[in-house]
Amino acid sequence: MNKGIVLLSGGMDSLVTAAIAKNECDEIYFLHLNYGQKTEDREMRSFRKMCNYFNPKEVLIVDISYLKEIGGSSLTDSNMQIKDYDGEEGVPTSYVPFRNAHLVTIGTSWAEVIGANKIYIGAVEEDSSGYPDCRESFYIAFEKAIDLGTKDETKIKLVTPIIHKRKSEIIKLGFKLEAPLESSWSCYKNNDIACGKCDSCVLRINAFKKAKMKDPITYAIEIDWES
Repeated sequence: MNKGIVLLSGGMDSLVTAAIAKNECDEIYFLHLNYGQKTEDREMRSFRKMCNYFNPKEVLIVDISYLKEIGGSSLTDSNMQIKDYDGEEGVPTSYVPFRNAHLVTIGTSWAEVIGANKIYIGAVEEDSSGYPDCRESFYIAFEKAIDLGTKDETKIKLVTPIIHKRKSEIIKLGFKLEAPLESSWSCYKNNDIACGKCDSCVLRINAFKKAKMKDPITYAIEIDWES
C-alpha cells in the first residue's frame, strides 16, 4: 500500500501536489505547519477547504512558531515589511531560513510512525522566488539523510512532482486534475483580499496570464487578464 504525506500549506503549488498524490497513493495524509507567518489564519482556512475536498486519511497540524521568534523573514518578522515585487533576482526577504527542512523533518517523523513511504512537497525550482530550500539537490541530499537517520526497515521517498514545472504549467495541471484552485492562497500580505503586488501574487498573476486563464480568486487591484 502506498501511503503518502502531503506537506500542504494552502498555497497553489502544494494544492496541485496534493491532487497528484491523491492519484498516486492508496492513502493520503495532510501535514500543515503554522510558523508565525502573517497570513497564518488565511492559509489555515485554505487548508481546511482542501481537507474537505480531498478527504485525507488523517490530518496533522503542527505549531512551529519558534520560526517567528528566530525571525529573519518578512513573512514572520514584524520589523520587516513585505515588499512589492520589484523583479530583482536573488533570495528575497520573504525567504524563511531553512523552513522546508523543518517541514520535511516533521513529515519524516510522522511517516515513520504511520508507515508512510512517500512525502510529497510542492517545491518549485525553475519558476519561483529563488528560495534555496526549493532546489532539487536539497531534496536529493535530504532523502539520503532520512535514510541514514531512520530505522533500517524505513524507506521514505521525497516526492517533488512539480519542481521543474513553470507556474503556468502547474496551473494547467491543476485544472486537468480538477484541483480547487479557487481555494488556494498565495498572497504574503493580506488575509482577506490578495494584494496583487507582493512577490507571490505577481508570480501567480503572471502564471495565469501565461496559461491564458483567469485566476478564480479576487485581487485588491484591477488586472487585465487579456494582456
